[in-house]
Amino acid sequence: MKITAIDAFGYELTYAHGEYVMSKGRAAQSQASTLVRIRTDAGVEGWGENSTLGGTYLPTFAEGTREAIRVLASVIIDLDPTNLSRVHQAMDAVLLGQNNAKSAIDIACWDILGKVANLPISTLIGGTTQEAFPLYEAVPLASPEQMAEFVRMRSKAGINRFQVKVGNDPFDDARRTRSVVEACRDDAVIIADSNGGWNLQAGIIAVRELAGLNVYVEQPCRDTADCAIVQKMSSLPLVMDESVVNSAELYRAKYEAGAGSVNIKLGRLGGITGAVRMRGQAQDLGMTMCIEDVWGGDVTTAAVAHVAASTQAEALLHASFFNDWTKEHVAGYLPRSKEGRGRAPSGPGLGISVDHKALGPALFEVR
Repeated sequence: MKITAIDAFGYELTYAHGEYVMSKGRAAQSQASTLVRIRTDAGVEGWGENSTLGGTYLPTFAEGTREAIRVLASVIIDLDPTNLSRVHQAMDAVLLGQNNAKSAIDIACWDILGKVANLPISTLIGGTTQEAFPLYEAVPLASPEQMAEFVRMRSKAGINRFQVKVGNDPFDDARRTRSVVEACRDDAVIIADSNGGWNLQAGIIAVRELAGLNVYVEQPCRDTADCAIVQKMSSLPLVMDESVVNSAELYRAKYEAGAGSVNIKLGRLGGITGAVRMRGQAQDLGMTMCIEDVWGGDVTTAAVAHVAASTQAEALLHASFFNDWTKEHVAGYLPRSKEGRGRAPSGPGLGISVDHKALGPALFEVR
């Protein structure tokens, strides 16, 4: 089998709850997402997706991702998409990093591999270990009262795990977090997520103010070394995210920063391939993890679902279904969550069907 053509499509994903707000004024009502379709000489096609959550969350942005996909596409034409090692070797030979662009291509190749094998991706990456797994939802940064109301609203949909957006003034952030804790059930999982928004001093103050609450703290500072200093001042469990971009940083996250959990984002790690690699390492290190991506729609959600469903149950903290967070659906709003839990599709590959006719013309095509 050979890759004969690669198409890229762009569309906007509108946040389902108005405005998505993170620390340091990072806010948006919609995000640009990029879909990749890989076509083959056997008539089998695969789909992948990447969304960067703007240009200030990670050092990447939608327009750059699309141009990187164009460059990468030119070097994988005529390759066998089911040979993921060869595809990544070719991509790495032409672009250093650019994992967000590589992720979309990687997911599409896994989709093809699953269709050729007539198996869901979850089976190919280890087998389904849990039919249904817990989902979390992010609570946009707002006033304590607004954040508490958001939690009460989403709790009605069965969500009992919340990532509270903080990272501004640490005293205000503590009030925000307390309001969410008070609005949740006693068994709720709550994570105060700074997205690296606190500087070192603010992070130290924040964990002091949060002491005694039954919460996790996530990525208090941008740099792992600063997170390690903050954690030394804290009795709260630490989750690491944005700075964990490879195996060395995962090791630092545990043994230097003292993190017991890590967020594994497909787009940050180059797709399903990189996520599965880090998942195995984190499981071996005895860490728990969240399986997710930076942002996305139905295609991203399906890819996340397969990785989450094949993760050891005791190691999976939770996952995210971004198609619950967004209004637009390119694959019929599948996979679908139910009462705060997700499932991986059971069909071959991603197990979803993308309606490309609803996307409009491709941004570009590489043959």
